[in-house]
Parts: sequence; structure tokens; C-alpha cells
Amino acid sequence: MTRDIFRPDPSSPTRPALSHRVLVLCVLVLSVVVLWQRFVPAPALPPATEPPLDSGQRQPLGTAGERQSLGADDEPGPRAAAMRETPPGPRGDLAAEERATIALFAAASPAVVHITTHGLERDFFTLNVMRVPQGTGTGFLWDRQGHVVTNFHVIRNADSVQVALADRSSWSAVLVGVAADKDMAVLKIDAPAERLGQLPLGTSQDLQVGQKAFAIGNPFGLDHTLTTGVISALGREIESVGGRSISDVIQTDAAINPGNSGGPLLDSLGRLIGMTTAIVSPSGAHAGIGFAIPVDTIRWVAPDLIAHGKILRPGLAIAVAPDNWTRRLRVAGVLVLAVKSGSSAEAAGLRPTSRDRRGNVFLGDIIVAVNQKPVRSTNDLLTVFERHQAGDEVTLTVLRDDQSVEIRARLELSTDGG
Repeated sequence: MTRDIFRPDPSSPTRPALSHRVLVLCVLVLSVVVLWQRFVPAPALPPATEPPLDSGQRQPLGTAGERQSLGADDEPGPRAAAMRETPPGPRGDLAAEERATIALFAAASPAVVHITTHGLERDFFTLNVMRVPQGTGTGFLWDRQGHVVTNFHVIRNADSVQVALADRSSWSAVLVGVAADKDMAVLKIDAPAERLGQLPLGTSQDLQVGQKAFAIGNPFGLDHTLTTGVISALGREIESVGGRSISDVIQTDAAINPGNSGGPLLDSLGRLIGMTTAIVSPSGAHAGIGFAIPVDTIRWVAPDLIAHGKILRPGLAIAVAPDNWTRRLRVAGVLVLAVKSGSSAEAAGLRPTSRDRRGNVFLGDIIVAVNQKPVRSTNDLLTVFERHQAGDEVTLTVLRDDQSVEIRARLELSTDGG
């Protein structure tokens, strides 16, 4: 016969549970405390004595009860009377630097927009597809046709985009083009031209470390926030969303926080000199190191995105090997795999990689320099090409049969869209 362990054995004597005893004890202690506070009077405190007033000591306004009992006809204390009789002094003129900053913000802010992105998610229970907020960012108006320039990572994976202008009006935006390797995107809104501001364009090639920089954006969703600082460094290099490096990046200590991405960086004349894109921070908030894409890059990327939906690079009609292939060969350069028939690269005599009937592989040319500038990777090669125009002739230094050979080649347009 088995015994149910969840029921007490009737043959064993019962005794009160410990929790019942503790509950009774607590009730008794609480009752004693209540009775003590009710029937035992508290000891009386000695009356407070006020020290005699010296001749130079001010008369107190009285106790709290006396101050509360003062009516409208009662005489206020000397401090209140003095505050009523002393009006605030005139503000005076603003400093010249303040006036310049105010004018800069007033002129530039109408061209800065607040971007809100939405994505689609399926409800777990109903399986209905819903549109949910995804993130916010900043952009700026490029022209009177409604084109908006922003960072690619601001609108990445978004199903729909809303653009809010400085006058608080909101407009649906359509995607015109993206350049992930430059972390740039162009949107378009159908807003009237009179509602659209426009920033004057500056240059970034003549910037100097130490000159003032002004950033306008929407940090943490707080629209049209102005922060100021200086240009901390030039010629920085950061990695884009597409994996390629962005060169000649501007470093600034103007406060840049999440939500500032895609906003304009201005000089002291209110001209566009860059687009804020990234920060270095262990916490994710401003730590004094922010980066902006230079306006000289924006000047040629934005028109390509508007006209073609992607960027048109000057380059050569060649296929190159992955960088890890040349690293295995212990060679710093770019290996040519194929050369397009009829291209300028073929006319220049670039040799592709080939294989004979027996399966033996013969390596093609390895590009190690362009116009004497070293090329160690595909990214280096594309970056050098971007500094030229289609039709320019460049001198390629290649390794061929363990010999260094120089080849003149004409650059062509490449529509890889990177």
C-alpha cells in the first residue's frame, strides 16, 4: 500500500503550521504600535528662541503660517518690494558671431528635412501585414524639383519614406537612386517649388583644420537642431555600407548623434561642405568624433543618381580576381581575369588570365600602380579611377611574367552602380 505524499498521515499528530504562528505574532506587534501612538502623548518640544537682531541684520518675513496669512493688502517684505521695483535691464546687442550664426541657421534650415522610414511586419497572431516605424534621419534638398540627398543607411530596407519639411508639411518620397559604396541615396518628393529651400554648394578640397563647422539635423528625432564645432581633421577614410572605403572624409567635433545622419555640414558662410554620416563612440552617442562625406564627392554622385539611378564610374572594361587570390600569391595588386573584346583595355594590350587545353593556368597582368600611385586592392584601383574622368589616359604599372611593364590605357564609363 502506497502513501500519498501530498496528504498528511492521519495516524501522525497534527500541530499548527509555522506560518500561522508568524502571522499571529505580526498582528500582535502591529496592534501594540497603533495603541502606543494613539494613547501615549509625544513629549513637548521647548519653544524656539530667536536671537536678538543686530543693527545690520534684516528682519525675517515671519513663520510659514504668517507668510501664508498675508493678504493682498498686507505689506510685502523688503526683498519682494525690491524685485517689483527693479525691472530687467535691456538685452543689448548680440555679438557679431552670434548674429552670424543666427543668420546662417535661418537661411539654411528651410533646406533641411526630417526623414522617417517605415517597414512591413507580419502580426504574430493575426498574420496581418502592418506598417511600423523603422527609424529617423536627416536629409537636405538638392534642387527645386524636390530631390533630397541623404545617407543610404538612413533609408536602407525601408518600405516607405516620409519627408517633413521645415514648415511641418509631410510628403511621401520615392527612391530615385542609391550608391551604397558612397553611403548616399537620392529621394524625390512632389512638393511645390516655393516650399523648397536650397543650400549653396561649397568645396571641400580647400578646407582647413580649425575652421568652423555647423551641423543641422534631427538627433534622436529632435528636428532642426544646430550644433557647432570645428573641422578636426581632413583626409580620413571610413568604410561604407557596401564594404568599400570612402576617402577624403571630413572629421569634425560638432555634435553628431543618431538621427543626424544625412544632414548638411556647413562652413561659416552657410555653404554645404559635407554630409554627416558616421560617428566614433563607445556608447552610440556623441563623443566628439564625427565624419562627413565631402561635398566634392556629393557634387558628382548626386547628379549621377538623379540621371541614372546609379553612379557612372570611369574605369576599364576588365574583370578582376578577388583580393584574397593575390594575397595567396603573395602579391600586392589586382589580378586581371578577363578583358572585354573591343574595349580600350584590349586596345592597350592588357593580358587576361588564361588556361590551355591541359588545364594549366597562366596568370594575367597584375596591376600594381596607376600613375605611380600604388594599388594593393580592388578598392584602391576604383578609388584611383574615381579621381579621373572618362576619356582620360592613365599609366598602368603591371606585373607580367615577373617583369614590371607600363601600359597606357584610356578610361571608359563603367555602369556597375556601386
